[in-house]
Amino acid sequence: MTNSILLESLNIQTLKELIKEGVKSQLNDFKETLQTHNPDELLTREQTCKFLQIDSSTLWAWTNKGKVIAYGIGNRRYYKKAELLNSLQQLKK
Repeated sequence: MTNSILLESLNIQTLKELIKEGVKSQLNDFKETLQTHNPDELLTREQTCKFLQIDSSTLWAWTNKGKVIAYGIGNRRYYKKAELLNSLQQLKK
C-alpha cells in the first residue's frame, strides 16, 4: 500500500503536482533514450520491421525499389537506423 495514492485526501493542486512530476520523469527518461541513440546502429530485418512497424514483405519491396538501403554480409541483411529515419518523407496535405 506504500505505492498507492488515495485521491480522496488530495487537493487539486497536489494532484496536479503529482501528475506534473510523473510526466516530467517520463519525458526525462525518453530524452535520455534519444541521447543514447546511435545513428550508425545496424538493425536486422526483424528489428527494422519492428522499428518501422511494417511487414517483412513491405521492407523487401521498399528495398527493391531503392526506398531504403540494405547492407549485407553473406545472407544477412542490415539497415542503418539513421538512413531509415532520413528516408521518411513528409506527406503532402
